[in-house]
Amino acid sequence: MRYTAVYAVLITVCVISFIFGVSEGAMEVSTGDILRIIAEKLSGVRADGIADNVRAVVWEIRFPRVLCAMLTGAGLAASGVIFQGILQNPLADPYTLGISNGASFGAALAIYLNMTFGIYLPITVCALVSAVVTLAAVTAAAHRGASFESSNLIIAGIIVSAVLSSGVSFLKMLSGENVGAIVFWIMGSLSSSSWSDAALLAPVVTAASIISAMLSRRLDIMATGDRNAESLGVNTSRTRLIYLLLGSAMTAVCVSVSGVIGFVGLIVPHLLRMWLSSKNRVLLPASLLAGAVLLSAADNVTRMLPGGEIPVGIITTLIGGPFFIYIFMRRRG
Repeated sequence: MRYTAVYAVLITVCVISFIFGVSEGAMEVSTGDILRIIAEKLSGVRADGIADNVRAVVWEIRFPRVLCAMLTGAGLAASGVIFQGILQNPLADPYTLGISNGASFGAALAIYLNMTFGIYLPITVCALVSAVVTLAAVTAAAHRGASFESSNLIIAGIIVSAVLSSGVSFLKMLSGENVGAIVFWIMGSLSSSSWSDAALLAPVVTAASIISAMLSRRLDIMATGDRNAESLGVNTSRTRLIYLLLGSAMTAVCVSVSGVIGFVGLIVPHLLRMWLSSKNRVLLPASLLAGAVLLSAADNVTRMLPGGEIPVGIITTLIGGPFFIYIFMRRRG
């Protein structure tokens, strides 16, 4: 009953945050107009009394942006739960295995080639492909025999991440005066989100979350250690590989769309694990909802700042840094 109440509260906050994000901005739009536009798009019957510019701002700009913020926050938070579970490390997050640096390298390379040679390479696609290649490199380096050990995955992730980070730095140096475009992307922003980005995020985050929830009992058992889990009939290597692919898929699409947005995958699982439950079957859906709320709220803040919009990754880092210190001090105490 307690968990149901928490889910109900989180869903309600998600709905409120979504409506607020769509309605607020330089052009204020009433909740009634938002609902009428939604009904118009679903039914195909044009609503009267809504200006074309309001319809365009709400449906073509704000809707996909808020939706991408929620899907990205949900995907990163769920990935945080997964990586903390399979790596058995409470400080693991979606970027532990270097996937963010892989996506950053792909995006930086696309931006550099676009600006230097005048060719067009889609940044989102290049970032996604680079993230997938990075995952393949990490798993190949970590694979020993028939098993994927947590320590091997972490070490391989650190090595591959360091190489890719150097590659990004090299591309920044080559970019010269155009380095700002690469830096801005790496900071993480949802300002250019579109319906095509939402169409990429939605199926991957939804499918990976459902499969992860269905297998959550195995993840709970693995928390007791590989030896105990295997004695209870859990194939730890196969389960770790499945979860590695699910978490990495969500992380890859999120980073390819939004850039590197830190601390969401660390803050949300930690908070809910302390306040709600450490059971992954409870933690995973709650993290999905809480991650959506956190990132959409952070994105709303960036849009309302008087000095102009800043990358949302800066906001999440400003929130996450002090929180991380608080967790460290509390655990030490």
